[in-house]
Amino acid sequence: MKDLIPRTAVILIFASSSVFASEPVKLGNRLELFVDDHLIEKMTGDVKQHLMKPEPKEVVLVTDSPWEGNTSGYYSFFKDGDLFRTVYRGWQHDDKMKAEHKEVTCYAESKDGIYWTKPNLGLFEWKGLKENNIIWLGAGTHNFTAFRDDNPSAPAEGRYKALGGLAGGVAMFQSPDCKRWKLVQDKPVITDGAFDAQNLAFWDTDRNEYRAYWRIFTKGVTTKKKWKPEGFRAIRTATSKDFKTWANQADLTYGEDTPAQHLYSNAIQKYFRAPQLFIGFPTRYLPKEGQRVEPVLMSSRDGVKFNRWGDPVITEDAPKDRKGNRSNYMTWGMFQLPGKPKELSVYATENYYERTPGRVRRFAYRVDGFVAMRGGEKGGDVLTKPLQYEGKNLLMNYVVREGGSLTVEVLDELGKVIGKSKPLQGDAVDGVVEWEKAPGLDKGVVQLRLSIQNADVFSLKFSN
Repeated sequence: MKDLIPRTAVILIFASSSVFASEPVKLGNRLELFVDDHLIEKMTGDVKQHLMKPEPKEVVLVTDSPWEGNTSGYYSFFKDGDLFRTVYRGWQHDDKMKAEHKEVTCYAESKDGIYWTKPNLGLFEWKGLKENNIIWLGAGTHNFTAFRDDNPSAPAEGRYKALGGLAGGVAMFQSPDCKRWKLVQDKPVITDGAFDAQNLAFWDTDRNEYRAYWRIFTKGVTTKKKWKPEGFRAIRTATSKDFKTWANQADLTYGEDTPAQHLYSNAIQKYFRAPQLFIGFPTRYLPKEGQRVEPVLMSSRDGVKFNRWGDPVITEDAPKDRKGNRSNYMTWGMFQLPGKPKELSVYATENYYERTPGRVRRFAYRVDGFVAMRGGEKGGDVLTKPLQYEGKNLLMNYVVREGGSLTVEVLDELGKVIGKSKPLQGDAVDGVVEWEKAPGLDKGVVQLRLSIQNADVFSLKFSN
């Protein structure tokens, strides 16, 4: 890039100590992202955590069928073997925001995550015809949210599950094929909340339990000046072993400086490349600004306390028709699509409440690329916490821009440099670090010092 001045990265010397200053992070050979401060001991110089925004791509779905419409939404996207599936609400409103037909639950599928088809399933009648992709017409259609249940103990008839709103809460649905659904019981399985949103659940493969997230209203917030009685739309979670009995209910918490804001849908999911991480794209609702909505990023390691970023990840001009009332939602789901190994595809809605049909657009992150450790023109250093690792190689996900540089030093418990990398160049997702001074990696505890100038680092892992 012509506006960047080539410079040599500055290597800053950190004070040595006889022992590590903090407890080691038990990393093993797990992939870790720089999405929070979990790995970071210290940053110096011209380096900071930088929120990334996904790049808008093509429109993948238009809700133009007579039973769909401009207020279709609450999409859940998930991968099922070689097939991609989505389940969503079909709905239409007029210019005065009055519903023109009842809500239905619809189904679409894709082989590549880009070109989606709506099969004629013949399951339910719509105005005398069964040639449609409707999969549910009963209670729960307003916010029917489905997922593939990867619990190895799940029976075949319940391989797919869903939560849908009933009077007084959300109920449990199940299906053997994601098309033929039944309500398991009339009684809601979760009742403590305000459920007019996309309330979702999934099987947590890292913890061997179901996890649910749904909307609540807070009773109010306390500021430094006074108590504000008005409530905020917020998020609550719980866990379950059988999807029927839910325990450990907890309201999500955030960092001390995170403002109290309305959060509508939550779009929380496990990050499939690093399943210890919960990644969410809650919809920030701004009722005093024309009822605008914009998705933000948050992440967690326990499913309850989240680190939430202030800037939107998809802005209203990305690329169009997102400024209206509820026109800028992230959907639930993310994939690495066939033939796109460096991309992470997510989806977002647009054109809500307009006279033309609603749309879903694909957006692309770099793999692991939610947040970057970004070195500026002057360069800076990141010292990790002590890392208890296993593996003879260090792999990193990085981009070094023109005129930039990236090097890695390995430090022992005395702060002594026992390894130094060759300069890393170019663009790599799982780039193996080559050594100028080999640290003799195998297993143990070390710290890493990343010297970053005009470059981004997204993740790292040790591996054999």
